[in-house]
Amino acid sequence: MEKKQSIFEKLKAGLQKTRGNVFAALFSSEERVDEEFFEELEEGMILADMGMDTTEKLLGKLRTDVKERKIADRAEAKAALAGIVADEIRPTRAFVPDNGAAVILIVGVNGVGKTTTIGKLAHAYREEGRKPMLAAADTFRAAAAEQLGEWSKRADVPMVRHGEGADPAAVVFDAIASYKAKKCDLLIVDTAGRLHNKANLMQELSKMQRVIARELPDTPCEVLLVLDATTGQNGMTQAKVFAEAIGITGVVLSKLDGSAKGGIVISVQKELGVPVKLVGLGEGPDDLAPFDPEGFVDGILA
Repeated sequence: MEKKQSIFEKLKAGLQKTRGNVFAALFSSEERVDEEFFEELEEGMILADMGMDTTEKLLGKLRTDVKERKIADRAEAKAALAGIVADEIRPTRAFVPDNGAAVILIVGVNGVGKTTTIGKLAHAYREEGRKPMLAAADTFRAAAAEQLGEWSKRADVPMVRHGEGADPAAVVFDAIASYKAKKCDLLIVDTAGRLHNKANLMQELSKMQRVIARELPDTPCEVLLVLDATTGQNGMTQAKVFAEAIGITGVVLSKLDGSAKGGIVISVQKELGVPVKLVGLGEGPDDLAPFDPEGFVDGILA
């Protein structure tokens, strides 16, 4: 029987395009660390979708390190950069649901993988012996509740839904009542993603947050923005809209297994001020994992 590929191996495989396209030749060269090296590294980091501002800040720190430690070898410079990047993207606090009862509000535009992420989360926590419940609060998109229902069946977790066009906050209210009655310990809420109607969408999300705060005042709430890793810097525009409107606490980076632009992980942390907390590395129910900064850095620079 073939040994199951570890999450770390999947992460390295997913970042292979970034590593192969951008950094492999640069760091394998035996040439010295000089200005040409920094110019090539800057170009590579921008191509990897780290963003101009983030690239400049990271290179500034690396230049300081190289100067103070008198680094001349490119392998040593790579190790220094790896440490700098890992420090920049390390989450400052634990993922709330790992510490007890919690609500997870999943937000993001249509097509980024919100429903799949919710299904994988429900599956993972069910496997751990937790009691998750799903709330189908995307009442705008046709078939959204049906798709979430399929994941509910696969993960064997209860789900609360209303009809298409219903008030999403009412779905959340009823889901909380059911969550309490069934003595669940995790409520995962799907939401609409029609960013073109920004004002209405943000009002809906704010209303849902108020219902959660009123009905579960002592239960912590994560607001996770799902971003498609394959969109690279284009996804940052979407992220900023949500971050400004509702105050996200973290990011789920989906489809990282198919992305040549893994550098967006670093941009998210630097530009939004919130960490990547989970990464999607495939289509299977087990292909969602907590983000590992060291594993990511090793994957993108190795």
